[in-house]
Amino acid sequence: MNAPLVKNLGKVDYLSCWQAMKDFTESRTTDTPDELWIVEHDPVFTLGLAGKEEHILIKNHSIPIIRTDRGGQVTYHGPRQIIIYLLIDIKRRNLGIRELVTRIENGIIAYLAKYGISANGDREAPGVYVAGKKIASLGLKIRKGCSYHGLAFNFDIDKTPFNYINPCGYAGLQIINLSELTTAINNMSSESQQLAQYVSNSICQ
Repeated sequence: MNAPLVKNLGKVDYLSCWQAMKDFTESRTTDTPDELWIVEHDPVFTLGLAGKEEHILIKNHSIPIIRTDRGGQVTYHGPRQIIIYLLIDIKRRNLGIRELVTRIENGIIAYLAKYGISANGDREAPGVYVAGKKIASLGLKIRKGCSYHGLAFNFDIDKTPFNYINPCGYAGLQIINLSELTTAINNMSSESQQLAQYVSNSICQ
């Protein structure tokens, strides 16, 4: 089966991007190619469908808080974070949601391994971790057998706003950037393309 088309959309508004994902999913047919959208957002907190307000510890700030339709709890997006939205027909690829999550995690883990960084997923708390610190968050929505939303990978993000929340609903969970783990990385645009390719390869395996 064909690999997803990878599109780098640059910095985009969260709400308009979310709407674009929904529109794409509603209008796609059984022949519509899958796509991966690489984006970057201005600062925003997003709260998943089952997200609990109690995990937002500090609200006295100017960062928007948006309740969205993905799975998961609260997370933060901001500049210097690589976001890859996965518009995948999982029914056509014969993938269950758990298998899709595992393949996304494995793609991120393989990408990190090329820098000699050992990482792992967690079946009880989806995402990718390095020595117990979270480097990538996952949150998906399945509609008509197709996924949207996706992953957020911490490249060199200002971690301060993560102190305002229990990241992904876990008190005390520490966040780590790729930039803290290696000096061998290229610019963010180049690395985002590479990460997307690793994730794409894992989905297509």
